[in-house]
Amino acid sequence: MTSASFKHKRKFLVRLAKALHKFGTPAYRLESHLNNVAEAMGLEGSFLVAPTALTVVLWPIGERGNQEYHYTVRVKPGELDLGSLARADELVEELVNGERDLADALARLEDITSRPPPYPHWLNLIAFGVSGGAFAMLMGTSWDDVIVAFVISLLVYGLIFASQFSKRLADALEPLSAMMAAFIAVGVSQYDFHLNTSLVVLASIIAFIPGLALTVGLAELSARELTSGTARVMDALMLMFKLYFGAVLGMALGYVCWGKVDYQPTTPIPQWTSWIAVLALSASLVIMFKARLRDGFWGILSGVIAYGVSVMAAQVFGLALGTFFGALAVGIYANSYARWLKSPAIIVTLQGMVILVPGSKIYIGINTAVSGQQIVPADQIGTQAFLILMSLVAGLIFSNIVVNPKRSL
Repeated sequence: MTSASFKHKRKFLVRLAKALHKFGTPAYRLESHLNNVAEAMGLEGSFLVAPTALTVVLWPIGERGNQEYHYTVRVKPGELDLGSLARADELVEELVNGERDLADALARLEDITSRPPPYPHWLNLIAFGVSGGAFAMLMGTSWDDVIVAFVISLLVYGLIFASQFSKRLADALEPLSAMMAAFIAVGVSQYDFHLNTSLVVLASIIAFIPGLALTVGLAELSARELTSGTARVMDALMLMFKLYFGAVLGMALGYVCWGKVDYQPTTPIPQWTSWIAVLALSASLVIMFKARLRDGFWGILSGVIAYGVSVMAAQVFGLALGTFFGALAVGIYANSYARWLKSPAIIVTLQGMVILVPGSKIYIGINTAVSGQQIVPADQIGTQAFLILMSLVAGLIFSNIVVNPKRSL
């Protein structure tokens, strides 16, 4: 391989690695995918991916002693952008199949990484509000809680929007959002004695709860991606603590300013509304995860499959194993999607897993341990959260045995 050819190929692979990391690809999938792409381009490589670092070593096949390229860069943790991830995967397919040359592929990759957000702010605002209200519905609470959670979620998105223009605000976004949500919820409870304040706060900040990050981190650990997995799990736990502290501080300030009233339970919403909540939450995730509209239906279907299978299995095997079967069904569905539609399985996997992840249970467990009060009636909430996390990882592992996705993303 000539030096000029090697230079162009390694340039593309490095930019591809940075782009896929930016789009939120888990480490174990990213490293496997980069190895496959490098092999298709006549290269061998070694890759080390972490949430804040990226190391790439490349050489032509059989010529490691003659030409070897090392690249290490400090990167920011990636944010989910499923639409751009899908476009990058299609670009690689076109390059490998000879439909694009390397120069054209580099230009297209630059276009993908520099694209503006696919959805306007007003649509993201609605999606954020719907996610908070839908989560409250899934918890089987009252209509009062659902409406207030929806409204406060809209206000929380206002902070997210403002943080784009202030680094100081961005650095304190999560605890500040939780504090604001708690302060407002306590104020509203002065006029609505049926408001479950703690649950409303949790629903209002549910988009920040790192349940998915915890699951991905544990999946990376199970794949022996020890550096990335450990870093991701610890980052998720620290985020959980910041959110909880913000909520505690906001409620304390609210009690000082507004006073404290006794919560009076009311009639919960009908159980059948949980299906509406799943549809609404899954639809909002299409916007929040920046998925393409043509992939949106498959993502929503993934959420419905996850919830339906887990609920039916839980009636027979219990909550934890019910989650295992839900994750197994999502994994099989996602792998089949990848085989038939030639698209990354992760696009639908993540949208289905959000319905199952126990991030809210971990938050509730922290609240119970610290305050001694339960946000919702539940026994052994910490043990449940741990078992559910293990069940999610196991379900995804077993799904790869049942159906081989034949794709690395």
